[in-house]
Amino acid sequence: MTQQEKEELKNIIQTEITALADEIASLEDVLKPIKKDCSLDSIDHKMLKQDQNINIQRYEVAKQRLNRLKAAYLNIDNTEYGICQECEEDINIERLKLIPESKYCVSCMNELGL
Repeated sequence: MTQQEKEELKNIIQTEITALADEIASLEDVLKPIKKDCSLDSIDHKMLKQDQNINIQRYEVAKQRLNRLKAAYLNIDNTEYGICQECEEDINIERLKLIPESKYCVSCMNELGL
């Protein structure tokens, strides 16, 4: 991987980190506990709980991806970044541009069922 490709990936990762941080902040605002409101019937309350569960899942996925992106950013100058952990071949640069935290090439990912 060239230095120019690494710089491009760093910029992509920084942009995605910023976007995820913003998403996480907005999700934190809606994750406050739902109190039973007398004006809500049980169906409305269940729908609110369901929406909250979806937001909790989105929050958890975003936090996990944020951590993976931060780790990728810290390791981008490491010689192991961009190398498949399974077959030890280079991960396609286009894949890294789409999913910079990738640890596996497409072939190995499919074989591993990930």
